[in-house]
Amino acid sequence: MDHAASSSDFASAYRHGFARVAACTLPVSAGDPARNAGAVIEQVRLHHADGVAVALFPELSLSGYAIDDLLLQDVLLDEVDRAVVTVAAATRTLLPVVVVGAPLRHGNRLFNCAVVIHRGEVLGVVPKSTLPNYREFYEKRHFASGDDTRSDWFHAPHWPGADEEGDLPFGPDLIFEADDVPGLALHVEICEDMWVPVPPSAKAALAGATVLANLSASPITVGRAQDRHLLARSASTRCNAAYLYAAASAGESTTDLSWDGMTMVYELGDLLGESERFPHGPQATVVDVDLDRLRQERIRQGSFDDNRRAERVDANDGADFRTLGFALKPPSGDIGLRRKVDRFPFVPDDEARLALDCYEAYNIQVSGLEQRLRAMATDSWQPKIVIGVSGGLDSTHALIVAAKAMDRLGRPRTDIVGLTMPGFATSEDTKKNAVHLMDSLGITWEELDIRPAATQMLRDLGHPFGRGQEVYDVTFENVQAGLRTDYLFRAANQRGGIVLGTGDLSELALGWCTYGVGDQMSHYGVNSGVPKTLMQHLIRWVVSSGQFEGPVNGTLTEILDQEISPELVPTRPGEKLQSTEDSVGPYALQDFTLYHVLRRGYRPSKIAFLAMHAWADAESGEWPAGYPQSRRTAYDLATIRHWLEVFVQRFFSNQFKRSALPNGPKVVAGGSLSPRGDWRMPSDVTGRAWLEELRANVPEG
Repeated sequence: MDHAASSSDFASAYRHGFARVAACTLPVSAGDPARNAGAVIEQVRLHHADGVAVALFPELSLSGYAIDDLLLQDVLLDEVDRAVVTVAAATRTLLPVVVVGAPLRHGNRLFNCAVVIHRGEVLGVVPKSTLPNYREFYEKRHFASGDDTRSDWFHAPHWPGADEEGDLPFGPDLIFEADDVPGLALHVEICEDMWVPVPPSAKAALAGATVLANLSASPITVGRAQDRHLLARSASTRCNAAYLYAAASAGESTTDLSWDGMTMVYELGDLLGESERFPHGPQATVVDVDLDRLRQERIRQGSFDDNRRAERVDANDGADFRTLGFALKPPSGDIGLRRKVDRFPFVPDDEARLALDCYEAYNIQVSGLEQRLRAMATDSWQPKIVIGVSGGLDSTHALIVAAKAMDRLGRPRTDIVGLTMPGFATSEDTKKNAVHLMDSLGITWEELDIRPAATQMLRDLGHPFGRGQEVYDVTFENVQAGLRTDYLFRAANQRGGIVLGTGDLSELALGWCTYGVGDQMSHYGVNSGVPKTLMQHLIRWVVSSGQFEGPVNGTLTEILDQEISPELVPTRPGEKLQSTEDSVGPYALQDFTLYHVLRRGYRPSKIAFLAMHAWADAESGEWPAGYPQSRRTAYDLATIRHWLEVFVQRFFSNQFKRSALPNGPKVVAGGSLSPRGDWRMPSDVTGRAWLEELRANVPEG
């Protein structure tokens, strides 16, 4: 599939690196393969209509699992053989790769197998490697282990898909890879295979498998479902893969056991979906797996392939895998997107998880600042903190981080020197909030009016404003920003301290900061790892968790309700306040893009596709806890495309500011922009290719 295709198929999930998968369970007719084949075919037809690429069914789904010694009866095994042919014939024109369980004779033994079928042909047969023979299990009574069948062949000349000699690939070393869906590489293991220390899927993932499927019977006992979740999540995380799981359901014998029909899909540790347990009929977890995410994660995590080499996977003297190609022929057009797309990828929707993230983020910042202050201190001197306090979100948060750091170090908050520096557009509300916050925290503070110095500098520069003209250009703005930073550094010299930077991760991405003698520079940038969309939640958490006593919380709450503004350009009565988001775009959208650029390396067209699904409807999907109702908005594709183009332009043109970034802690897993950490990029490269990809592949409306 050509990812550089035109924008005509923009709405297609397959076009953007997704593959729809279904982990299915259905009532089994114990000992009746013909009936089970019919039930499987019926479900595959439904999944075909739904655009599913892979349909996984439970262990021994053609025969039933709990049929004991009937597994060794020729009548049953003959029926299973015919059932495989029936399923293949009935699915010849259907999209899904079908994975069904079957007991199959091979050589002198019987094997517990997964049969992989696509468009009328059997692609291969995978035997179960690890046979449980403890507690309620006694599979070795019936089956042989497939762990020594690598590079083997299954003789079934009457099966569609067999070669000229009547053979089909057989073994746990098979990877089924779609030629026309980049990244879709399927490996299959069976039930107990995932419960052992080194499951077959682990080495298959090292060999390139991205979608790991587990056919399971797994009788249910109290607590076992949680264990399955633990194993599937762990496998998907360690293997940088998607993990599909489907367990046996109703119809299995309950002579000694019971069955819950559990299905689930994990992707890189994220639960994409699960179905109702103990169902009365067929159930399926149908989700869209992000193949690009899996591929990107593997190329970023170099230790993943290092592990492949250490384990001798695909080496001449190690474990080798056979990759079998097939053409999926995925559907085009809009089939929707079956996965949750977070509006705020830096901010969890779950309230408990958000609280935990805020706790960790706040303490990362505080402990980072504590260490910097300890490292600088001598026996006779401890550095003070000098900070500019505007009354906006960023300086507010930096100040409460500084206050907590001083508390933990056992130092007085008066060792924090706050300067509020009104300029030509400073509003009374922000100035009032800044003063209230500094007073309530009990720091040392003073007001330093920069307007006389700014006017003199503009006059010295021959700027029209210095002659009384209302010219508010970038020089006018940067003179104010630069003077504020200059005063902070000189105050730090004078008072024995360090300048605490307040700029955040989002501003660094967009270059929304004044370089050098400006808010881009400080001695320590405590907020440089915090995206703007997380900042408000951190402050809310500080309030709700009672980090401070007294009137501090009231002032923090007032600050949260303000418009985000640099307050550098004066406005007349009745005019709209200068808005940062009018210039650089809504931070909600720009942080969305930043996450997928920084953490995932996605194409602009894919980011636009995801943003469309996340932001098209304000009424659908989840919002983070505490997010104001008045700010719950929607964005159409034209708006998304416009601000994505702005992001690309600003991101590339402002790398020089990030290359000279002060020290500051990485905070979110989404990444940082430190040139010494997550992001290294020349300052003189062009974003042409990214802009062209966006313009060619994203419709204008």
